[in-house]
Amino acid sequence: MWAGLSVSSVLLLATAARSQAVPFEAVRAIFGDAVSQQEPFSAPCFQDWESAECVAVRTNYLSAAFRSNVPSSQVHTQWETCQTTGEQCLLDATNSNNRLAVNQTTCANGSVPDYFVDVSDYTQVQKAFKFSRDTGVPIVVKNTGHDYLGRSSGRGSLSLWTHNMKQMAFHRDFKPEKGDKTYATAITVGAGVQFSEFYAFADANNVTVLGGAEASVGASGGWVLGGGHGPLANTFGMAADRALQFKVVTPDGQYRTVNAAQHSDLFFALRGGGSGYAVILETTYLATPAVAIQAIFLSFSATLDTTRQLWSVVIDNGLKWSEESWGGFANDGAFIYINPVINATRAVESMKPMADFAERLKAAGVANVALTQTTFPNFLSWYKVFSAANKAAQGVNMPEASRLIPKSSFATAKSRAELLAAYEAAYKITPGFLILAATPASYAGDGLTSMTPAWRNSVFHNTWVARWDWNATRAEKVATYRKVSEAADYVRKITPDASYTNEADVYEPNYKVAHWGPNYNKLLAIKKKYDPKGLLDCWHCVGFDASSPRYSCWFTEAEVKGRR
Repeated sequence: MWAGLSVSSVLLLATAARSQAVPFEAVRAIFGDAVSQQEPFSAPCFQDWESAECVAVRTNYLSAAFRSNVPSSQVHTQWETCQTTGEQCLLDATNSNNRLAVNQTTCANGSVPDYFVDVSDYTQVQKAFKFSRDTGVPIVVKNTGHDYLGRSSGRGSLSLWTHNMKQMAFHRDFKPEKGDKTYATAITVGAGVQFSEFYAFADANNVTVLGGAEASVGASGGWVLGGGHGPLANTFGMAADRALQFKVVTPDGQYRTVNAAQHSDLFFALRGGGSGYAVILETTYLATPAVAIQAIFLSFSATLDTTRQLWSVVIDNGLKWSEESWGGFANDGAFIYINPVINATRAVESMKPMADFAERLKAAGVANVALTQTTFPNFLSWYKVFSAANKAAQGVNMPEASRLIPKSSFATAKSRAELLAAYEAAYKITPGFLILAATPASYAGDGLTSMTPAWRNSVFHNTWVARWDWNATRAEKVATYRKVSEAADYVRKITPDASYTNEADVYEPNYKVAHWGPNYNKLLAIKKKYDPKGLLDCWHCVGFDASSPRYSCWFTEAEVKGRR
């Protein structure tokens, strides 16, 4: 099915009939062997349950690493489907060996694009933009498919699959083209490089880079376009802060090198302004000398009461820990923080409130309490331990909502109590809740980033998720979107309008302000300059055209909000 995982090596026709605006032969005449048609990820199981291809799908259904190598796959599988019509080709994520999923449904393309171009150089992207202008076929861009808002898939579209652009280069010093400033160390990564590869390459060159928590996420593309957070963001800044130069193709077909010295307006937009301005082919990031990492891990068997106690400790100490250079994650039964600045002695002193909490849990007879505080010689050594024990949900239908929590929420006993109460109320709606201390609260930035300025005044980024099953009804799907939005509403009521565009509520109210704050109008002007025809339109991106037929598989906001 995916022998060698090379798009050009396979020509797959989907199980259900396609309705194509342009015959495949005509598309192939433009792109040659780089273009293919791909069936949905789970299609082999609808064709032959016992085939080797189906066994591979069933075995790896929840594997983000496996999925990232398949052009038609999405990590959040609702974006492989057409949610409004029910057309899909999914297995049961709770039990991928459940044959009812194939016996009771048919396999349809849903939102799987009509054509896939395995991008290897900028000329293919130039051809794609011309093709889109000439035919009206929409373009989507995909590396790994880590996408909460359906921006990297779309029925009837041409997908630019950048996943095989794996080039990396280390620079002992780096001077952006036509720039005046030279940076001590930097790494250039192709659009297909993933965090696992990025981290290993940085470690081999004795430097540290900012990246996210999930190993299979791309280190360029959508992550940096949305701002790009990670556990070191408090002291290292966001991905947008650390991007020194991009090589892109804009919708007018121009191949451009973009930095602070040339195309500076586009540089501003690419550093946090969301998707839709250009197709990134490579990004050069600032790198920092390797540093030791102080780390703390706490886990326990959680109940509603112990979860509340954990949140209370995290909230009461959130601002203090932020000022002391900590970053990390907490959910209902775990706390993982790291620090690249302080030494081991100071780390133990700083984390005494959490160590004391662990002792209280043990004294109360809570099961499976485990606390570890240790020093790692570098970031990669910590990350290997972290990633082995913490796997995000993949291969599931899972909408999300997010919120940035400002420093003011931690300023007084009253404001902290309000935040804790909001967390509790939201948790009763959906237990899929995560606290991420992954904001640039201690990093001033250079003023050339375009994500909402609220990021720099925030201590936490919070997310809420919920799921639906493969056989969910339309009403159940709509209710799931509503659930995560209503959970976030409890925190929206007590915080300013700010959220993360990459991990946002699909139906985020006032999304222009929430994602970009005062930068939206400037970004809109840049969007119109470089993409006047809206060839890279995407959901809740700058310049989003809600009336476009490309969004026919999304539920309307009115339906989700109960105003149908």
